[in-house]
Amino acid sequence: MFKIICVTDRKSCKEDFLTRIEKIASAKPDRIIFRDKDCSGKKYTEFAFKVLDISNKYNVPCSMYFHPDFTGDTHMTMPMLQHFPLSEMNYLRLIGVSVHSVEEAKEAESKGADYVTAGHIFATQCKPDLAPRGLDFLRKVCESVKIPVYAIGGINPQNISQIAQAGADGACIMSEFMTCENPAEYIKDLRKGAELNES
Repeated sequence: MFKIICVTDRKSCKEDFLTRIEKIASAKPDRIIFRDKDCSGKKYTEFAFKVLDISNKYNVPCSMYFHPDFTGDTHMTMPMLQHFPLSEMNYLRLIGVSVHSVEEAKEAESKGADYVTAGHIFATQCKPDLAPRGLDFLRKVCESVKIPVYAIGGINPQNISQIAQAGADGACIMSEFMTCENPAEYIKDLRKGAELNES
């Protein structure tokens, strides 16, 4: 089944961050990835445990960006993967890695990643100065590995069917989840858009 994944961004959230997480979790995305570049150390840990509590309340899987305080589902960058051998981290359950090339996707798979996020696919306000890698890039990544590939970057209900057609196993969305008026309706629109590929 095509998956819808929320990636958090506390800085761009339009309301109290934990209130927004509660709304998103209650709308049942397939996963939440807690990402917070502006938060570290004790503050990150405090927010992370609160996000985990909310996601557990609604039985929504939640991944943390690699952090020594957490031993569950983890997401990491390629440099993190290269620096911390997964063979030494068998206490982690599910491991995702952000990749930006076919070569990185292959390396992540060979080193034990359970899935990769590939992007950015479409133009996005998060990376205004970087050209999107596009659908051909996504197709090549999907064809190069056997593990699930989740696309990220500029994805919305209007273009998500193209992501599914390119072979991705799901889509990661950040900004729109943090700013949309109604997360439940937004997820419905995303799932409906993705289903266009199946009809």
